[in-house]
Amino acid sequence: MDEETTAATVLAGRVKAEISRVAARGLQPGLHIVATPIGNLGDVTLRALCVLAAADAVYCEDTRHSRSLMTHFGLDAKLAAYHEHNAERERPRIIERLDAGQKIALISDAGTPLISDPGYKLVRDVVAAGHAVYALPGPCAAIAALTVAGLPTDSFMFAGFLPAKSGQRRTRLKELAAIPATLVFYEAPTRAAEALADMAAVLGDRQCALTRELTKLHEDVRRGSLLELANRIAGTTLRGEVAIVVAPPSEQEVTDDVINAALALALESASTRDAVRLVAERLGAAKTRVYDLAMSLKRGGAS
Repeated sequence: MDEETTAATVLAGRVKAEISRVAARGLQPGLHIVATPIGNLGDVTLRALCVLAAADAVYCEDTRHSRSLMTHFGLDAKLAAYHEHNAERERPRIIERLDAGQKIALISDAGTPLISDPGYKLVRDVVAAGHAVYALPGPCAAIAALTVAGLPTDSFMFAGFLPAKSGQRRTRLKELAAIPATLVFYEAPTRAAEALADMAAVLGDRQCALTRELTKLHEDVRRGSLLELANRIAGTTLRGEVAIVVAPPSEQEVTDDVINAALALALESASTRDAVRLVAERLGAAKTRVYDLAMSLKRGGAS
């Protein structure tokens, strides 16, 4: 037996022992939020498999999709649908099952539930009903994209999906422009080029990474400026799940739109003097420039 085979045998034995150890503890009643692979099935955790095997019911977005995951690992899980179209009806039923002492698991089609997926209201109602909620961490496309982007990770904001129409998308981007953090978005592959172009127009030509099909066979990470990537993929047909990571504003990249967006928010609760000081410090922009823009905003509001 060669070293590789020996190592694999030892690993298999330890995996089996760990599954037995977790299973022996038993599953506590309550709602278990279970992260599942975003592509590579090898990313599932041992604890996730144990919970999915022991749960009285596994709620998922699409039972057909999740059945494939269960079949792959030989699990005979009792699947039930929970998605945006039936959530209002199903939440009380889930609470009733928890009242009866059942163990319920919630998964999404891929990744961590509640991250751009149904589930927040369910967790809220379960907590309000006095039941325990357990987190089983694991794969998440937003975090995976952030880790490979090569952009600052000390402060970041997950902004989910942007609106489909350009006008609404730009409005939303203006709201995000002044945030001093790396931004992470999900996007439909068919709208990726347009979204990047709108980001460049509103946020300035920041550095970014466009990630696609993370953890899968055709994983693709493209890095560059927003405008550069928008031009690079324009007219092409992307496939698969897309996440876009955008660098925070720097002194060189702070546009008037970014400053105006920050001022509009600051002026809601601060004097002009304080708003100018706060925005200038936050964005690293000259106070005289920020003051001039604040005066323009006030004149526009007065008219």
